[in-house]
Amino acid sequence: MARAQAATARGAREGFGPHLLLALGASLLLLAQARAEPSVFPTGVTIYDPTRAYNSYVLFPGGDDVSRLIDLTGKVVHEWKYTGQPVAFIDPALVGGSRGHIFVTLATEEGKGTDLVPGRAQTRIRKAVGEVDWSGAKIWEFGPNAPGGRAQQHHDIARLPNGNTLVLANVVYPLPGFSAPQVLDDVAYEVNADGDIVWQWAASDHLDEIGFTAEELKLIKASKSADYLHVNNLKPVGPNHWYDEGDSRFAPDNLIFDSRSANFIAVIDRKTRKIVWTLGPHYPPISEDGSTTSRKTPRPVDQISGQHDAQIIPKGLPGAGNLLVFDNQGEAGYPHAAVSYTGGSRVLEINPVTREIVWQYTGASSGQPGWAFRSTHISNARRLPNGNTFIDEGQIGRFFQVTPEGDIVWEYINPYPRRGKDPETGKPTVNHAVYRAQPVPYDWAPEGTPHGETAVTPPENSAFHISASK
Repeated sequence: MARAQAATARGAREGFGPHLLLALGASLLLLAQARAEPSVFPTGVTIYDPTRAYNSYVLFPGGDDVSRLIDLTGKVVHEWKYTGQPVAFIDPALVGGSRGHIFVTLATEEGKGTDLVPGRAQTRIRKAVGEVDWSGAKIWEFGPNAPGGRAQQHHDIARLPNGNTLVLANVVYPLPGFSAPQVLDDVAYEVNADGDIVWQWAASDHLDEIGFTAEELKLIKASKSADYLHVNNLKPVGPNHWYDEGDSRFAPDNLIFDSRSANFIAVIDRKTRKIVWTLGPHYPPISEDGSTTSRKTPRPVDQISGQHDAQIIPKGLPGAGNLLVFDNQGEAGYPHAAVSYTGGSRVLEINPVTREIVWQYTGASSGQPGWAFRSTHISNARRLPNGNTFIDEGQIGRFFQVTPEGDIVWEYINPYPRRGKDPETGKPTVNHAVYRAQPVPYDWAPEGTPHGETAVTPPENSAFHISASK
């Protein structure tokens, strides 16, 4: 049954909506290969075992620019007419006990010049971001007081214990020694309740602290991409036992971030602004021939490439103090790292002191080929209170929960795609990708917000067929 359940979750995103899934009761997705996906598939919840899943809500932005809070049966319990990168639920403990507050994008504008980075899916940049309540009313805003009156926030935003907000943003300017006339530098801002920047940090000031060789720095500075590091997450380290035991590198108010393009994860000391801990950019290969990924744990960290959402697992959760990261195994690095030809993505739990992988999830963990779980960009993972791990396989808009043993106990396929038109052919396009999704405890939503916990058991995939039209 575990193998059948695991097979539920692959596919491109054109086809059945939640209404058909409900009519069928439950269905299985066809198994997809790394770069080939079926045209027709169910959406919504395809697997749900309430006795083994961590029962919660999930927040995510749809391709229609509406952010939705669903329960694990797939029912939409609330929505906001906002999107964001990301939309993020705020812990009520950080907003005076108020439930149902989220971070969103408030205003965008067309990017110009360097803002239009090659490979970006959208040309618009974030002029203002902010916090809204359950009704969608604006509580806080950052943008008008940002440099040039534009937030240029991207990839991450978080409320801090002191009430200020941590914002990851870009600043556009020329950098000496870089081939690109202007670059998109990644900057961290701490912003107060009035929307004013009270602390800031720029990545370009610290390149010599990361561990690049002289040749690698030459490649970085010669890059044709203005987005030379592409930092994709920024979070407080948070309380942890390493700091309690005397390791000041992991002070709770230090910041952890990662660079997708340069294949490293790093910790910033808030007091000195220096980078005090790194993982990467140099790793041993994932195997001797570069073709397979080992499943043995613990083992030294091997080649990570194009990673997202690095974080220290919070106190009180299984694995607390370890690093959790979605290792996309996408093309990245200076020079590009050697990744396996047929390998998939991985979620890795890493001891940050010994630098050993202590747990991992790959497609093989659920009885599939390793390449059956694959998202070469975007995506995220979060540890849950019962020891399960929530995963967003962002490229195809698939969210799921796995047990420590790799059993899939909940799965959902985004039924709200972005629809458009191909600029060359004029054909309609459909994109189910979701940059990041967030599991949300029941008690973070206002009291009385409904939720269901009805099991969804999929049929045997080989017996599931669509009848021909009569």
